[in-house]
Amino acid sequence: MQSLPWTPQYFLYEEIRPEVARITINRPEVRNAINTPAHKEWSDLLDFAANDDSISIVVITGSGSNAFCAGRDLKYLSKIQNSSDEEKAEDAETMSQVTKLIERFDYPKPLIGQVNGVALGGGFEVAMACDLVVAADHALFGLPEPRRGIYAGGGGVHRLPRQVPLKLAMEYLLTGNSLTAKRALEIGLVNRVVPFEQLESSVNELIDDILLGAPLSIQATKQASTRGLDLPLKEAFYFSYPAVQKMMASDDAKEGPKAFAEKRTPLWKGR
Repeated sequence: MQSLPWTPQYFLYEEIRPEVARITINRPEVRNAINTPAHKEWSDLLDFAANDDSISIVVITGSGSNAFCAGRDLKYLSKIQNSSDEEKAEDAETMSQVTKLIERFDYPKPLIGQVNGVALGGGFEVAMACDLVVAADHALFGLPEPRRGIYAGGGGVHRLPRQVPLKLAMEYLLTGNSLTAKRALEIGLVNRVVPFEQLESSVNELIDDILLGAPLSIQATKQASTRGLDLPLKEAFYFSYPAVQKMMASDDAKEGPKAFAEKRTPLWKGR
């Protein structure tokens, strides 16, 4: 894992095991809500992990056991809205340099949401943007934006109807009601629900299984799956995916069959 060239102010960034980076939102005093500087830092950390060839999987979580992420820091937003034109312009300039996690529709590596507490509003949208989600059994999910006079514009109104049946999505979108972790599991929004004390070990079980595959194969599988969703099945089947082409030209594409024939564990090189 490459060393960060800066010290994060709002996050913790660590290699929790070989090939796996964890980004922890470290703002428990505001339920891990994200202000503009934190948005920029998060974006930079995601870019850093994406470009680190030694990292195959990225875990997203929040500090503590209370909140995963409360979304946008509304107190900060209110402060900016009532600030000088110069401060507003500076804030807008910073946000223009940000690609939020919820906007990363083609992130190259698997994202695992380790939901350690409530995930409401933008926090729920972040969880839905992850490829896999493991939730603590006390976690709550919801999009209460209509009760705040706004709407779930960070992807919630679009992702939820794509991840659960439409009638269920509309119920939670229009009422703003929350879902328990158990209910989220029942309707397919999370992969596993465990007691908080088992959260990290459950995430590690998923990581163990993913890392059995070749890194380039995992990236190709993710890219083909996510990009193919936007295409009719016949087009998706024959579409040319760059990550698949890179995988097929790799040493690992030869190592897999060779190891199988020789009845041994493959030695992936990631190239």
